[in-house]
Amino acid sequence: MPEINKALIDLKGWAENGLIRNVDFQFAKLVAEQKPSQPQLIYLAALVSFELASGNVCLPKLRLLSAKGYWDEEIESVINQQDWSSLKAEAFILGQPELDSNTLLLFDQERFYLKRYWEYESAIASQLINRAQTVDVDRALLKEGLAELFPMANQEIDWQKVAAAVAVQKRFSVISGGPGTGKTTTVIKLLALYIAQAKAHSRNINIKLVAPTGKAAARLGESISSAKQRLSLDADIAELIPEQAGTLHRLLGVIPNSIRFKHSQENPLHLDLLVLDEASMVDLPMMCRLLAALPAEARLILLGDRDQLASVEAGSVLGDICSWPGQLDYGPKQADQLFDLCQLPEVLPISEGTPFADCLALLRKSYRFDESSGIGQLARAVNLGNKQAVSCVLKAGYSDLQQHNLSADSYELMISETVNFHAKLLRDIAQGLTPEQSLDYLSNYQLLCALREGPYGVVGLNDRIRQGLQSRGLIKEEGLWYPGRPIMITRNDQNLGLFNGDIGIAYREPDGRIKVFFEQQGEVRSVLPSRLPEHQTVYAMTVHKSQGSEFTRVALLLPPVDSPLMTRELLYTGITRARESLALFTTKGILTAATERKTERAGGLALRLWKEAN
Repeated sequence: MPEINKALIDLKGWAENGLIRNVDFQFAKLVAEQKPSQPQLIYLAALVSFELASGNVCLPKLRLLSAKGYWDEEIESVINQQDWSSLKAEAFILGQPELDSNTLLLFDQERFYLKRYWEYESAIASQLINRAQTVDVDRALLKEGLAELFPMANQEIDWQKVAAAVAVQKRFSVISGGPGTGKTTTVIKLLALYIAQAKAHSRNINIKLVAPTGKAAARLGESISSAKQRLSLDADIAELIPEQAGTLHRLLGVIPNSIRFKHSQENPLHLDLLVLDEASMVDLPMMCRLLAALPAEARLILLGDRDQLASVEAGSVLGDICSWPGQLDYGPKQADQLFDLCQLPEVLPISEGTPFADCLALLRKSYRFDESSGIGQLARAVNLGNKQAVSCVLKAGYSDLQQHNLSADSYELMISETVNFHAKLLRDIAQGLTPEQSLDYLSNYQLLCALREGPYGVVGLNDRIRQGLQSRGLIKEEGLWYPGRPIMITRNDQNLGLFNGDIGIAYREPDGRIKVFFEQQGEVRSVLPSRLPEHQTVYAMTVHKSQGSEFTRVALLLPPVDSPLMTRELLYTGITRARESLALFTTKGILTAATERKTERAGGLALRLWKEAN
């Protein structure tokens, strides 16, 4: 058919011009081989596939019917020529879940899906709803434990106490909170409560701690270990709380050259309770695989910040789970039970309530950023999308917050400060600083940016900083490897035990060889550079790559030209990587645009969870 040939010619041109990916064009060719009677299905196939590149799980039909301003002009022109309202199901190409699942594309809830992603989304919703149930607990024992671990300090609601009570009673729970709200403290206390319950009922106690990246897993393990030392827990309970955390990939068991894992529904994990930290980083396919591998009776606790950047790949799982309007209020029955169990000073806010809402907990008080913290005030203002409040915070003169209007001079200042930081490290290494000490030093400062390419992206910034170190005579080698080079792993390697996000530093051994040192589970190990999986230098890193990490000082650079990447979530995530000091390098226009642009990922998970849970 000439219409089919025209569609393929159009799509090939789009792929060659970078408007869609080659994989999107190839998928459209697969659809064309089915000889559809509706040529617009070929365009539809490419567009649905392309949406995955933007993190969208599906393509809403409304985006086709009113495409103005969303697509590139060339794509938009073709879209507007098609009759999308008359689309009908067609064998092997477009189907509806209840009628025909043997298709490449599915239409459900006014959204077009690749069949595989519809299956991921449906499976996650079904799993979470089935797990959103209350388990039997010894209420008297729980009430006593809550009172002991969370003594009443004032007449305010202790949201950590509420979160612990929710999690102990539910097979599935989510604890969301910003930096410094005490997620780790809450978790270790609720684990103590869980262990006490399990002991009382003579149940198995096999607890695992995981995070999406090696860096996040290391931080989780360190935080748990530190909290155990601070808290006065009974020895027989404390010894059952693990201090080592692993990565999600390591838990599931990577199979080389396969998207499958060793653990699945057919070979479930051996555990009773799983804590997953930094859950906002987990994409739709990975969450689906994790839930499939969990035993039916196992507990799952998700920790994270619902306001952070969503996963790099498709989906916004934590955000969708926490998308209940308002502040995640509880139904009347759950609110009454929590009031009694936690001996709260006031009644909890009540909403219509659903069984699913009763599994969620929001930590609302930051113990790190009080009213005197510019970082905390700026994060809150950005989170609200309030550009006036953002401006006021930046003008208030907070000691932990510096704003630099982006210019040639301020850019050079930022480069100079970063070079100074790494120059000290290189000098100290030459004086005998150990790899372990060097890795600790790297947590003191980090330059973050939004882009990968160009002078405002990691590639250009890393080049400039290396040049600055070379100009001071601190890097003498001409090659890629030299002592003090910091790197980040960007691809998992199960055989080496290295995972995306792991940070390493290069050192010269006494025999003259360069090795790269990593800290994992409290131990430092080395790997030859030739054996490393894909990696990159991290004098600068993207905000996305910084998730799961925190630094004493952060310099955050936003480019001078706006783009869809400049979002509220990116800005908030970058700000909250800083513990004590933040230097912001941006223009007023970009800062305003990012504050006002909220990420909206297309998907149906939130609707499934909140509609089907009722």
